[in-house]
Amino acid sequence: MLYIRAIDNSRLVATQYEGAPDKATTKGVWYDLIDPTPEEQAFVENATGVSVPTREEIEEIEVSSRLYNEDGVEYMTVTAAARLDTDEPTKSPVMFIHNGGALVTVRYVELRPFTNVIERCARPGGCASADPENLMLTLIEAMVDRLADALERVGANIDQISRGVFRARARSENVGARDHDLQATIERVGQAGDVLGIIRESLVGFNRLISYHHGMGHIAKGAVETDGRIRTIQRDVSALSDHASYLGSKIAFLLDATLGLINLEQNQIIKIFSIAAVCLMPPTLVASVYGMNFKHLPELDFEYGYPMALALMLITAILPVWYFKRKGWL
Repeated sequence: MLYIRAIDNSRLVATQYEGAPDKATTKGVWYDLIDPTPEEQAFVENATGVSVPTREEIEEIEVSSRLYNEDGVEYMTVTAAARLDTDEPTKSPVMFIHNGGALVTVRYVELRPFTNVIERCARPGGCASADPENLMLTLIEAMVDRLADALERVGANIDQISRGVFRARARSENVGARDHDLQATIERVGQAGDVLGIIRESLVGFNRLISYHHGMGHIAKGAVETDGRIRTIQRDVSALSDHASYLGSKIAFLLDATLGLINLEQNQIIKIFSIAAVCLMPPTLVASVYGMNFKHLPELDFEYGYPMALALMLITAILPVWYFKRKGWL
């Protein structure tokens, strides 16, 4: 899918390319390719004079394949986080191609930041400064803001998990319920870690992209305002990266703590079985002695032999329990 977006009275208007011959003369400031077909890629290449890489080339992870300049055209790829507010967050590469006269974006999923920018710029006066570079920076700012919102949700979720692990557990008397809660906690921690991993990868990509783009020398061109926006984005990305690192360490601590609590619960169960085995050992020994099939047993003809054996087994079972309680092991 290809949308050709142009500026009309400080508004961003779009035309969807449908392969019609009359669309070949359409000029735009932003060519938005969404999972493009070869025909759409060829049209953009003819309209802008840039070479649009294939999906395989865009998905390369080498820095040299993600950030490079070819014949004065900047090619910049970042891993974008998508569906962060759903149960199945994902990531997908997004390429920005900037040749000074037009902006080309190549993406393979719908991204909420793009939709928000398009809706805002479609309003009257929404794109007062809508040259290709400022459009790109606006998109990047929206994507970074989206990551910041996602980090806030992850942080709130981690705080909630922490309270559930270290406070609510003390109020639960049911061991089975505690075990189930701890297992559910591990799943929630894992989900939070998955989302955080996607966000951190995206932030690393934005940090590299902005640093690379800033190194192209906008101050020398007199673009002081643009340089200020770039520096602001750099500070935001750096601060978000630090916060993501903090949340990552907190997730690691919660995971270790939860696993430790599960081990404690398991040890408690093993301790109960061990104490039960020790308590039943003396009665079992008494029953084994008097259950031997020898002809001559001293207590065999004793009138109170049976009650005596039962009493002895009961006493030998109670004594270990009393001892363990006295030691504080029960």
